[in-house]
Amino acid sequence: MDLRVDISRSGLTGEEINAKKDAVDAALERLWSGKEDFTGWVKLPLEYDKNEVERILNVSDIIRQQCGLLIVIGIGGSYLGAKATIDALEKEPDAPQVKFAGINLSAVYHARLLREMDLQDVCLCVISKSGTTVETTATFNIFKKALIEKYGKEEAVKRIYAITDEKNGALREETEAEGYTSFVIPSDIGGRYSVLTPVGLLPIAVAGVDIRGLLQGAETMAGSPEWDFDASSYAVARFLLLQKGKAVEAIQHYEPSLKYFVEWIKQLFGESEGKDGTGLFPAGLELTADLHSMGQFLQQGSQIFFETVLNVKNSPVDMTIPAGPLEGKTLNQLNRAAVRGVIEAHSSAGVPIIRIDIPELDAFHYGQLIYFFETSCAITAMLMGVNPFDQPGVEAYKKEMKKEIF
Repeated sequence: MDLRVDISRSGLTGEEINAKKDAVDAALERLWSGKEDFTGWVKLPLEYDKNEVERILNVSDIIRQQCGLLIVIGIGGSYLGAKATIDALEKEPDAPQVKFAGINLSAVYHARLLREMDLQDVCLCVISKSGTTVETTATFNIFKKALIEKYGKEEAVKRIYAITDEKNGALREETEAEGYTSFVIPSDIGGRYSVLTPVGLLPIAVAGVDIRGLLQGAETMAGSPEWDFDASSYAVARFLLLQKGKAVEAIQHYEPSLKYFVEWIKQLFGESEGKDGTGLFPAGLELTADLHSMGQFLQQGSQIFFETVLNVKNSPVDMTIPAGPLEGKTLNQLNRAAVRGVIEAHSSAGVPIIRIDIPELDAFHYGQLIYFFETSCAITAMLMGVNPFDQPGVEAYKKEMKKEIF
């Protein structure tokens, strides 16, 4: 396992972490037993269908030949994992742009996207298990109409790709009736854990990211004996800090390309843990930019939080400053100095800090990151005594929203 977790500045002792070993072992046993609902993601990196991956790659090649713009229509787990991965990793320069619709209900946002659709060849990828999510249903019908007007019905059908339930739901019915090329959302994997299924892999492959590398990284993490306890110290530390009154986890990154990865973590943690009056509130901060807005609060504000620092150790590029008082220094040197300086300053002020070292941002290590956070999240939720895989609060707002609409 290449990721490293440093809890030496968390304010927690080794004895406190080790005291939860039996509880962690029990959580891992539940996850790997195959008896818990929606845990299909746990063994996925070790058991995924290689023929399905080849089909994803073949279809992604077809899409790349068809269009310069792929619009992915979906919300929550149906877009965040793909968006995060595409933004974080190196892409092939000639790959289509991948943009996202249905991630909100803003007419202004979607009108701009429709104008982009007018300017180049386009395909649609609609992602929904049920086919009835309001944001997805509304925007798919808008963009489908525009696609038909642009190409005609017969050609438009060839440019629509559906990822949905294998047998049931409105989108599956339409897919079968119209003949869209389709992939299946596994029934035993929930949306926020689905990035390594066709939900994430097809758009990611279209963008020219190495999906085999992602899966290899996740496989290495899933098969690592260090998972038995050492790496799960992050999950335990999160739980213990909540018990000590730290209600907010400020997840920080120093590489802007990780912005949407943190957004994915926020959904993963928020939907999995925020139940029954418990859970950590996940907040995302981009440093050093947010030091000029939130730095004062972090240093001297209400101590309701701890910090988790995503520390990318090696960058593929660097820039040397040619003149001025910093002449000869590089941006990477300054960025690393900022990481160390902020940790030192905030730790000295009494803020608990966890640092996660990431060797580099490539597909292999990113695949490790995905699996690391999925597993850590599930363990923490189980320590909290909540179900990591349902979201009754989300269902409640959807119900009320539909009352307003219908």
